[in-house]
Amino acid sequence: MNYDLDFTGKTVLIVGGTSGIGNATAQGFRKNGAEVYVWGTRPSAADYSADDGSDLTGLHYQQMDVMDFDAIAAYQPPFAKLDVLVTCQGGVAYKRAEFEMATFQRIVDINLNSVMACCLKFEEMLEAAGGNIVIVGSIAGFHSTFGNPAYAASKTGVVGLVRTLGEAWAKKIRVNSVAPGFVATKLTTATTSRPDRLERAVSKIPVGRAAAPEEMAGPIMFLASPLASFMVGQSLCVDGGRLLE
Repeated sequence: MNYDLDFTGKTVLIVGGTSGIGNATAQGFRKNGAEVYVWGTRPSAADYSADDGSDLTGLHYQQMDVMDFDAIAAYQPPFAKLDVLVTCQGGVAYKRAEFEMATFQRIVDINLNSVMACCLKFEEMLEAAGGNIVIVGSIAGFHSTFGNPAYAASKTGVVGLVRTLGEAWAKKIRVNSVAPGFVATKLTTATTSRPDRLERAVSKIPVGRAAAPEEMAGPIMFLASPLASFMVGQSLCVDGGRLLE
């Protein structure tokens, strides 16, 4: 048994790997020896900068609209094999916008339906490599998220998808999930930029702070490694104790 996080010789694709948790994870895999490809929404890597929270150093970038399921299906990968797929795309809408059907559908397409599209696209490549999938969900899959029905529903759907794909593909591809708690990223700026909201959010976390994106990269790499070789269909909550109340 290999008890380290050495990904030398492995090929990894991070969907949503240009910022936040996805970018930290991409750099984590790269620093541990992997050849890492990332998908993002902008035309080229030059359209990202450190001001966006992006570090694309040493990564292979390609543009992909994850809501275009036909484009995902037609994608011609520049890599000959794939060992790890991490789906880290995510969206949320505030000010009760998720109570409008068009917005509800858009958020569910980003957070759930596109995840299935990516898993189906790379099923054969991952099977050939004896690889695995790590889906980034949220602890919103385990509790009510006031004001965000689409986000909560989509992340609850991720929990069910991980369980079902985990069982269905157990003999050929390991499928698991990391469910982050409150992480300081672009997605949570509506909270981190307002001291009153930030204080309320942090007050519910036993460790007393928000997580950094890098603190999610470790658990994701763990699930993708031989250290988690007997884990299938699990959603690993990484939330600073938020769900303990």
